[in-house]
Amino acid sequence: MAENVTRFLQERLGAEQYAKLVKISNGKLYDFIARFITLLDPASVFVCDDTDRDLRYIREKALRDGEEQRLAVDGHTLHFDSPLDQGRDKEHTNILVDPGEELGPQISTRDRTEGLNDIHDVMNGIMHGREMLVVFATLGPNGSEFAIPGVQLTDSPYVAHSEKLLYRPGYQEFIRQGEGARFFKFVHSEGELTENKVTKNIDKRRIYIDLKDDIVYSANTQYAGNTLGMKKMAMRLAINRGSQEGWLCEHMLVMGIHGPSDRVTYFTGAFPSMCGKTSTAMLDGESVVGDDIAYLRKIGGVVRAVNCEHGMFGIILGVNSKDDPIQWKALHASGHEVIFSNVLRTDDGGVYWEGKDTPVPAHGVNFKGEWVPGTVDAAGKPVPPSHANARFTLSLDMLENLDKNVDNPDGVEVGAYVYGGRDSDTWVPVQESLDWAHGIVAYGASIESETTAATIGKAGVRQHNPMSNLDFLSIPLGRYLQINVDFADGASRLPKIFAVNYFLKSREGKFLNSKNDKKVWYKWMELRCHGDVNAVRTATGWIPEYKDLAPLFRSVIGREYTQEEYDAEFSLRIPENISKIDRVIGSWRTSADNVPEILFTVLEAQRARLLEARKTYGDEVRPSQWEVIG
Repeated sequence: MAENVTRFLQERLGAEQYAKLVKISNGKLYDFIARFITLLDPASVFVCDDTDRDLRYIREKALRDGEEQRLAVDGHTLHFDSPLDQGRDKEHTNILVDPGEELGPQISTRDRTEGLNDIHDVMNGIMHGREMLVVFATLGPNGSEFAIPGVQLTDSPYVAHSEKLLYRPGYQEFIRQGEGARFFKFVHSEGELTENKVTKNIDKRRIYIDLKDDIVYSANTQYAGNTLGMKKMAMRLAINRGSQEGWLCEHMLVMGIHGPSDRVTYFTGAFPSMCGKTSTAMLDGESVVGDDIAYLRKIGGVVRAVNCEHGMFGIILGVNSKDDPIQWKALHASGHEVIFSNVLRTDDGGVYWEGKDTPVPAHGVNFKGEWVPGTVDAAGKPVPPSHANARFTLSLDMLENLDKNVDNPDGVEVGAYVYGGRDSDTWVPVQESLDWAHGIVAYGASIESETTAATIGKAGVRQHNPMSNLDFLSIPLGRYLQINVDFADGASRLPKIFAVNYFLKSREGKFLNSKNDKKVWYKWMELRCHGDVNAVRTATGWIPEYKDLAPLFRSVIGREYTQEEYDAEFSLRIPENISKIDRVIGSWRTSADNVPEILFTVLEAQRARLLEARKTYGDEVRPSQWEVIG
């Protein structure tokens, strides 16, 4: 460490905090912290070393400062964000680029010099009179080749507390990696607060991602999606680094599907919002490794995955005791830490959210203030008891279905990728790709999600979201697709690739899947991974045989599955699938520069198969009309 940096840190941290910092031998870390102490000008600095004492200090500070409120259940707290700060700020989230550096039309960028000047101006002295918290975490299991250390500087104890629930402790990992640590850096300030302890200057909210220096800046916001640097902002850093080093960061769940004779096959799954991702990760009888973000590496020619997180920042809307028993139990466990955000605080110190299967309270306080049934805002619009994006934050250790390999430093071998969207008329409920490139292109790169009236105001609008990762990319979309296709190179064993669709409807508009049918689809996919069942080859992929599904429906969810149901669900609608190809190709042409030729090759080959089938069978092909079984 340079002598001047040493003296500066000793002076600004004091003996106790400095002693904790210098146990980590990393000059770049010292320079980073010193640089931002100078810019942000905090009154004091607290270094969290992940001891019980230091974690307790952060929890108590969040309560003492009023950013969290104690609830009646031991360990439970409540946080409110500003009514203007209730979601990810896409408009002001920019990746910093150098002149001439192009990331494509789908990625929001800003000139690097301009952005750095702007954020330094916004953050200059922003922590004056406040305490800076230095928080260490690890993305991925500690002691693993997946592990990426991260350090967050923040003046929000709520943000620091959330980091500690969501991520593995990082202080010892920084010590272990020493000078060799290539760590991610996150600089956050909530800025000036109102009397209600929420961010005041929302007009000065900024989120900048500097890929060159692996730094994320976040100012004048408290909402966790904008402030928890290790989460979606770190995805941009990880996608960029992985693209250079030959591994992937994907917006995927990781779960274990339990097969015959105590066999467990690990699946990853990518789903856009409101398409069943969390309900899939929480399937009863299966085990969860992670519900949101996965790192994937080829180790010895085998694709392996870890959950880079160790907690859930989950949407609480609609969570109820019947449909979500595992989450429900965790959310009601006394003596364990849970942070609720933007729900209704009831007069007895409890919480209520929309969709909770308990009576609506007669009175409470939410993010907008005092609330009773019938409350309206200044424009006369009804105010719901909880925000639609209300959340809960907890450690995965609270989930009774947590997989035993969640912290395995080698990760888990991936047996299957699953891609899912919200699709009323095209994809069948479950199908297997014809090969790797077909799965990546025709399934992953072709995900569409239909909007619902409840969320957007107009139902049925199809949004194209390749790999469910469009919002978080930090490399050009075309390059991202090619990297996923090329990930097969050098692999000795590849995961199978499947597509699922929980939202297929009949011609009359009725859902053909019931809510629990997905349990059967995953059991079939697990059998298919091991060659235990055959499948029928169609123009878009391999589909199950009825003779295999019927007994699974009886054994897994206890109901009879008829031949008529099977025919309705697995008949291939040719015009709709051709229209989807047209939409997807059109979207790629407008969304990406330099689209890889493999996209057109795979989709045009699928179009040719569909057209050939239509010549023989017409616009709809029943499962029994396909001839190839294998």
